[in-house]
Amino acid sequence: MAIQLYNSLERKKQPFEPRDPERVTMYVCGPTVYNYAHIGNARPAVVFDLLFRLLQRRYPNVIYARNITDVDDKINQAAADQGVPIQVITERFAEIYRNDMAALGVGRPTVEPHATEHMAEIIDMIERLIDKGHAYVAEQHVLFDVTSHPEYGELSRRDRREMIAGARVEVAPYKKNPGDFVLWKPSDDQQPGWPSPWGHGRPGWHIECSAMSAAHLGDVIDIHAGGQDLMFPHHENEIAQSRCAHGTEVFANYWLHNGFVTADKRKMSKSIGNTLTVHELLKHWPGEALRYVLLSAHYRQPLDWSDKVLNQAVSTLDRLYRVTDRCTHELQADPAPAVLAALEDDLNTPAALAELNQLARAVTQLEGEQQQQQLDQLKASAALLGLLQEPEKWQQDRQTESSVDSKKIEQLIEQRNQARSDRNFQRADQIRDQLHEMGVELEDSSQGTRWKIRTE
Repeated sequence: MAIQLYNSLERKKQPFEPRDPERVTMYVCGPTVYNYAHIGNARPAVVFDLLFRLLQRRYPNVIYARNITDVDDKINQAAADQGVPIQVITERFAEIYRNDMAALGVGRPTVEPHATEHMAEIIDMIERLIDKGHAYVAEQHVLFDVTSHPEYGELSRRDRREMIAGARVEVAPYKKNPGDFVLWKPSDDQQPGWPSPWGHGRPGWHIECSAMSAAHLGDVIDIHAGGQDLMFPHHENEIAQSRCAHGTEVFANYWLHNGFVTADKRKMSKSIGNTLTVHELLKHWPGEALRYVLLSAHYRQPLDWSDKVLNQAVSTLDRLYRVTDRCTHELQADPAPAVLAALEDDLNTPAALAELNQLARAVTQLEGEQQQQQLDQLKASAALLGLLQEPEKWQQDRQTESSVDSKKIEQLIEQRNQARSDRNFQRADQIRDQLHEMGVELEDSSQGTRWKIRTE
């Protein structure tokens, strides 16, 4: 039976049929490297890492491209704020991203294209769009004419007025239509730029992904994936410019989008201080627990992040590791059919994890060779999910965590909160100093006080 995937373009599940079974292609929008990735950014990395693993079981050659956006106005601002070249920012945060994702069990993609290494391809694609009448030059900008592509909006299914309002597009006087988007823009002396037929400048965000995808995967690809927030305008614009540049009927045959991650049922936002970065979470929690939580809800559904679900994940993984400690065989089995069937049904990870836990319970009821065979199947199923592969690291992480007297820390925080409520700020400061000596840092916010152990 074919793998079933929910195609956002068609709004339904469809059997996955690659254009060429000998060369399956998948592109996933990667990070813009100017800061730490938050847990919402990690969800597509984990989910589509799992899809890559699943496809590799079926097909001999799967080419998975996940890009690095290393030229962007947010990067420019971060570099200007710190007084350093953009490469200092991008190289630092690209490496942090790779390390943080590796801690979540995310493997490296087949190719990891960087936007700054594809300027020739970007410029060539823009020139083709101009030559074909889909783009125009205005005041050193090059813009895509959305009216030149009648199917514009087919992915997000919004009318043009709604799309313009939803995207908060810049209505510049040089645009033919308010919804036209930038392919190339001028750079001043303080901004990074490259020579082009339209002057010294830099590309718009959308054209970068289209050019990198074509360079490594071809004009038409099997799967394009990313977060739900990218459906419009990013993916919508990618479809338009790619189809128009290449003269193809489609850009990607399957579009997959993961749902949002909230924090304690609230949208993550810097303004309310509840943005959770992977880098910080890894100081408190094992990376495998983060991965387990990210897989605990179906990828298309919202996922609410909380300490409660993390504690549940840690307890579950503790129990599963205790079961797999009994395994004395080398891994030879295939994943359990029920686990594989769940994953091949549009990555139904909640069902797959339920089957994994059922396998673990069954193991305890068996003995001898039969038990070992079941354990092999359990470990093979977990391996496909990216779980239960590092028992020594798990034990090390758990021992580090258990050395912290969490109960005492919580009691001191409660005493400090009471002192603050009583306006006894001297006592509150004394407790903070006591916690600091214990290696504990406090983070006060409108949601309460969080604590973490200093790692330096």
